[in-house]
Amino acid sequence: MAFCLRSHSGLIFRRILSQKCGKPIDFHRIQQLRCLSTTFQLNKVVSFNLSDIGEGIREVSVKEWFIKVGDTVEQFDNLCEVQSDKASVTITSRYDGKIVKIYHKIDDIALVGQPLVDIDVADDDEAPKKAEDDPEKYSDSSSSDEEEAKGTPCPAAEDARKKVLTTPAVRRLAMENKLDLTKVKPTGRFGRILKGDVLEHLNLIPAGTVKPHPTLLQTQTQQTPVAVPRAVTEDRVEVLKGVRKVMLKSMTEALKIPHFAYSDEINMSKLMAVREELKGDALERGVKLTYMPFFIKAASRALLKYPILNSSLDEANESVIYKAAHNISVAMDTPQGLVVPNVKHCEQKSLLDIARVLNELQERGQKGTLRPEDFTDGTFSLSNIGIIGGTYTHPCIMSPQVAIGAMGRTKVVPRFGDNDQIIKAFVMSVSWSADHRVIDGVTMASFSNLWKKYLENPNLFLLD
Repeated sequence: MAFCLRSHSGLIFRRILSQKCGKPIDFHRIQQLRCLSTTFQLNKVVSFNLSDIGEGIREVSVKEWFIKVGDTVEQFDNLCEVQSDKASVTITSRYDGKIVKIYHKIDDIALVGQPLVDIDVADDDEAPKKAEDDPEKYSDSSSSDEEEAKGTPCPAAEDARKKVLTTPAVRRLAMENKLDLTKVKPTGRFGRILKGDVLEHLNLIPAGTVKPHPTLLQTQTQQTPVAVPRAVTEDRVEVLKGVRKVMLKSMTEALKIPHFAYSDEINMSKLMAVREELKGDALERGVKLTYMPFFIKAASRALLKYPILNSSLDEANESVIYKAAHNISVAMDTPQGLVVPNVKHCEQKSLLDIARVLNELQERGQKGTLRPEDFTDGTFSLSNIGIIGGTYTHPCIMSPQVAIGAMGRTKVVPRFGDNDQIIKAFVMSVSWSADHRVIDGVTMASFSNLWKKYLENPNLFLLD
């Protein structure tokens, strides 16, 4: 419970502060500030609600809990991982304290704005009414209330004005010992100064007692035994969740669009040679260079000439919205299902930049850690079904986009050369789908021809 300055502890506080500052202080003002928080401090158990994670998402399913009842957590510690219709999101704590209640089990549906857990805050001064996820915001909001007093603050309180990440209780401990917190080595997450750090600095506990917070290392993937397929003995009902649920919604919308298809073949021989020459140098820069970055960059170059394919249809106003950014969505097969994040501003990125972003998206997709913003504002789509198999397909347009392309498997086939000799060629098929309300066949074919030209003559990338 927060104290008022007329209490016994308050009188002690007045005496200490006056001695250290040596200047008159407006204690009436401090008392007003202190007593304002009494109502909140009376109830130490706070409910931590699921905040809005964007994209109009109103519910998520709980994938994993990182805590249990009785655990002690600090700000920014992971509480749980939730799965929205589009991506997995890790929820972190806003408070220091002890977990006293968990509201949901694994696979339960949690609603935005409703409680996830109840936390018994660790100290009456350690849990702000609404802490922010940004460490710098928290460090500012936790500055000592004594700075509100009139007059010059004492030297012991100077650290409160600096961007030191810690709690008010630790600041009070530092003030009582005339310690400048900027000289204390932090061991908490995000450079946060813990109580133990101060005690070590003051030689009140042996050095090395407080261990640095472990960095978040990539967990090694464990090989799981291959499940032996078994016959289903009885019917069962499974509620659609996560990626399957969003597929239901997106494909229902997609099939309202009048599709038309266009297919062609691409001679990949020159591109395969160029990629083979470049992949070693790219790997030295930490980038795995596949064919998809070439497909994406060629599409972006072709969209500059045919911007109608990088648009969306506003049915209500019977108008077309031309998108300035080339945010090209890429279909990916992940353990969670098929997801379609996008590489943003491909028109501004080099081939290597696109490859780097694509590597990051694929890595996060395999770990199930794609973020909602990875899926937003896609303007055009590509899908490489060839890595799985198949030659031709009829891809479904992702509303509100107006076009999508799917590349099939590259095959070795005989072709006639310049002198009518039979040569070995590597040929890939492509299947385009377009919204026939906006795009006509000539435009789609012209775009495809330009895209094909870039891939069959990869040196053209150098001219751009």
